[in-house]
Amino acid sequence: MRILSKIAILSLAAVAVACQELPNYFVDDNTVARVGRKELKLSDLEQVIPQSLTGADSINFAGAYIDRWIVKQLKLEESELIFSASASDIERKVEEYHQSLLIRKIEQYYIDNEPRTIITDADIEEYYNSHKSEFRLDKTIVKGRIVSLDEKYRQREKLYDMMRSPKAERQKDFTDICIKNGFMLKEFTEWTEWGDFLAMLPTSRSRNYDSFLSKRGDVQKMSSDGVVYYFQIKEVLNKGDIQPLELARETIARVLSTQRQSEAIKGREEIIKEQALANGHARIYKSTED
Repeated sequence: MRILSKIAILSLAAVAVACQELPNYFVDDNTVARVGRKELKLSDLEQVIPQSLTGADSINFAGAYIDRWIVKQLKLEESELIFSASASDIERKVEEYHQSLLIRKIEQYYIDNEPRTIITDADIEEYYNSHKSEFRLDKTIVKGRIVSLDEKYRQREKLYDMMRSPKAERQKDFTDICIKNGFMLKEFTEWTEWGDFLAMLPTSRSRNYDSFLSKRGDVQKMSSDGVVYYFQIKEVLNKGDIQPLELARETIARVLSTQRQSEAIKGREEIIKEQALANGHARIYKSTED
């Protein structure tokens, strides 16, 4: 038995039962503690002590475990005494819980062994195209970018012109200059709530800035406390518009997964029922239509 000796465990057990006479508790060399007819064996205790514990740590763990075990058994005895009248109800609930665990386990087995429960990108796109009207935005969303710089920067107008340019090389120069000078450049390449976009600008909660949305594609300006902000709204989808696929994808995957899992379970239920009725393992003695 590793570093923890039988003598140490038995000593701990004696302390745990509040110094009661040992002959009442230790019926043989392998019994560590006893409450009524319930016994904690030495082998049981060895299994719960972590391998990483040694010396005093191992002994302390064993002592605490013995104490918890005794208290647990006493509480169970007390509950059986107090709730004996409702024992059958408790047993029924335990059996129902046991059955529900088994049912969930076998249903998960059905799901895991049904290839159709795997959701593909094609499945998601097909569902989206067939149910677009169900996916409506509840908030305005945008794509765009914002750059902020010191208003004393001499080349700020040149940078502004670069940001407006449709040419790829000018856009690369714009990005390189921002990085070189440490300007804050935020690219909103994924759909972002309009409120989150505005939060990056010197805006006031008391004002409405929806007019910015009508200038989609233009580079607009704001300034505050010596800082100039250039921002560009590249794409806009308003509240009530169809939600883009990339935002609806997760929701659709959950819907399809739930549907496929339900179908897998129901399909298997029909198979096992038909087989059992066919071979006589299950019988219906009276039709509900009679």
